[in-house]
Amino acid sequence: MSVNKLALIRYKTIDACLRNRRRKWTLEDLIDKTAEVLYETEGITSGVSRRTIQADIQLMRSNTLGYNAPIVVTERKYYSYSDPSYSITNTPMNDTDLGKMKEIVAMLKQFNGFSYFEDMSEMIARLENNLYQSSHEHNNCIQFENNRSLRGLEHLNGLYQAALQRKALLIEYKSFKAAKSQEHICYPYLLKEYRNRWFLIVKQKGAPHLLTMALDRIVSFHELPREKYLPYTGPDFEAYYADLVGVTRSEKDVPQKVVLQINSKDAPYILTKPLHHSQQVLKNDKDGLVFSIQVIPNFELEREILGFGESIKILAPRSLAARIRRRITEAAARYEE
Repeated sequence: MSVNKLALIRYKTIDACLRNRRRKWTLEDLIDKTAEVLYETEGITSGVSRRTIQADIQLMRSNTLGYNAPIVVTERKYYSYSDPSYSITNTPMNDTDLGKMKEIVAMLKQFNGFSYFEDMSEMIARLENNLYQSSHEHNNCIQFENNRSLRGLEHLNGLYQAALQRKALLIEYKSFKAAKSQEHICYPYLLKEYRNRWFLIVKQKGAPHLLTMALDRIVSFHELPREKYLPYTGPDFEAYYADLVGVTRSEKDVPQKVVLQINSKDAPYILTKPLHHSQQVLKNDKDGLVFSIQVIPNFELEREILGFGESIKILAPRSLAARIRRRITEAAARYEE
């Protein structure tokens, strides 16, 4: 049985309500909440009928979609799950859905060699691994980097939709240096990931430059329907971040030629995984590898360099070499203490 988009929204809304055991849900509550979500997500103003929600509950209880949801009614009016850990999102795929997903993955793999799809390898591997888990009792044969304790990921979809639909936001943000959080009116432009951490690139109302916000420092946000959205008019973001390791830069920064030397033992790490796409080998002999990158010096670049410890040395520019030397000296002093 195929499920249309609106029906799926209703099922997921009912599921979210029944998983929330901090309140009791009547049928009227479920109707009101579903109508609210349909309005927020699809702009539907006609609401949803009592008969539709009753039919949805019966369908979720059945095996028609493979849910078999343990929905019970207490005191003849309150709906809940008899199993507190149940959710329709945990329901394994049925054989039909599994077969269709396998066909889709097989089709995507055919396109993976094309340049347009060169970034899809990881996604396809994730899908294939999840499908294998659904159809076989077998250990994972692939693992992806995933920081499950990272805060702020719950904001990801909402911020993405705001940037996509060009919505102004009121963001409550608490930086690492601030004593308390502050609210800012912002215009979201881009979500960017670096080392499994997400950042939102915005322009703050009244400020001339772009601002980078870490999602794990965002306390809350909501849309401002009456605030006119200010479109981004700067350079293309692909070009904006091309001269960068990480995400930290200002619009005034200009790239510099950074020359580094690494010993022969660790040189293969640099050759097989360049620090930046602009990397060029200047000399490679028994004394080690001398190479250059054309980048904007920033905090993330310093962390990359420091990660190589004693095996690497900055030859230019002097200002970057001085900062790294100072940080290494301060680090060594902590051990002397």
